Amino acid sequence: MTVRQSTPQVVFACVRNGGRSVISRVLTEHYAGGRVRALSAGTQPGEHIHAEVAEVLEKLGLDTSREEPKLLTRDTIAASTMAITLGCGEECPYVPGVTYVDWPVADPGGQDEEAVRGIIADLDGRVRDLLTELVPDIQLPPSVLAQG
Repeated sequence: MTVRQSTPQVVFACVRNGGRSVISRVLTEHYAGGRVRALSAGTQPGEHIHAEVAEVLEKLGLDTSREEPKLLTRDTIAASTMAITLGCGEECPYVPGVTYVDWPVADPGGQDEEAVRGIIADLDGRVRDLLTELVPDIQLPPSVLAQG
């Protein structure tokens, strides 16, 4: 069995980089076990991630202490295998050769805990499917939602 020379990198992009893209990045890093690198960035990054998102992710056992909004750049996309957009649409820079996928997911900003958990559940399923697509032999740990 040959070892791939590079680890696939996925950038999750949204406008403020405070909710959906952060949830997706944190879940991907959690489940991938180092086999996929995940970044998140925004076309108009805010000052901090949404408190309600951080709170629910922390309750699920996921650390958000190092998460801070970052600007999405063409270089970030160019260095990635895949760019997944979550509401930034046509504001996202286009780089030939990068696979683009759009996930139409509700914005968790300003939502109550139940709504945020529903959005996390949606993204959890999408991230787990993505990882089995990118790394077919990956053994995913149980969903964080099964514990929380």
